[in-house]
Amino acid sequence: MHKTVFEALNGASSFLVSNGRDENAARILLQHILKTNYSGLMIRTHETLTPEQFFTFKSYVEQHAKGRPVQYITGVEEFYGRTFQVDESVLIPRPETEELIVCAIEQGKKLFGDKEVTLADIGTGSGAIAITMKKEWAAAKVTATDISPTALATATKNADRLQAEIDFRLGDLTAPIAHEKWDIVLSNPPYIALDEAKDMSEVVLAHEPHTALFAEEEGLLLYRKLAENLPHLMNTPGFVAVEIGYKQGPAVKEMFQKAFPQATVEVVKDINGKDRIVFCKIVE
Repeated sequence: MHKTVFEALNGASSFLVSNGRDENAARILLQHILKTNYSGLMIRTHETLTPEQFFTFKSYVEQHAKGRPVQYITGVEEFYGRTFQVDESVLIPRPETEELIVCAIEQGKKLFGDKEVTLADIGTGSGAIAITMKKEWAAAKVTATDISPTALATATKNADRLQAEIDFRLGDLTAPIAHEKWDIVLSNPPYIALDEAKDMSEVVLAHEPHTALFAEEEGLLLYRKLAENLPHLMNTPGFVAVEIGYKQGPAVKEMFQKAFPQATVEVVKDINGKDRIVFCKIVE
């Protein structure tokens, strides 16, 4: 039986709701199949789907009902106005991380003006932070690291597609950048405490890479390692900005203040008023 866009969407939305999922996922999946946006889809509600389109749509909706994130089904996610390819090797970029970009650009321009800067993104994943910084700040020489070869392959694809010149390096935390000095270091490391897994959505737990989500020491291990390793790698002036979990502000601030006694360290809140970034500015 041939179905119209309207009928397919209605049926899929009800099916997703009955499986405890967000009905909007149906619209996003169908937009992806029809290569259109929201308004384009609305104009086409009375068009009939081809059997192939309907079969693909049904398969996508069933995958999502079982818990696979929409972004891994479509293979893409928007971040800072650009489309990034994502798969199960990388964390899906989150809107909150865009605030790290805003903070880094604003503070970076204050500190360095238009001069060339060296910037490292530690644990780059899909490359969202590194690539966005390069596209938004052409004078930045950007290096990005990750411990996962498959994540770096995804990030490299994104950089090529978005025409961003990035030096990608494989290795753990600061190891791949340890022989140089840096003006700016950014990181959105794994920061969820292992015992918080029980409160998390099974969609995230079953599909997103655990190495990119969880950290020991109540989620603080990688901040401690960064705070220990970065002091001898930073230029003056310079800054470090890391994304944090909303309960981690005081602990992470203390680590960086101890590591950089002369620096100004502050906790920056996100758009929802939650602690989101620890910003450590190193000046004379």
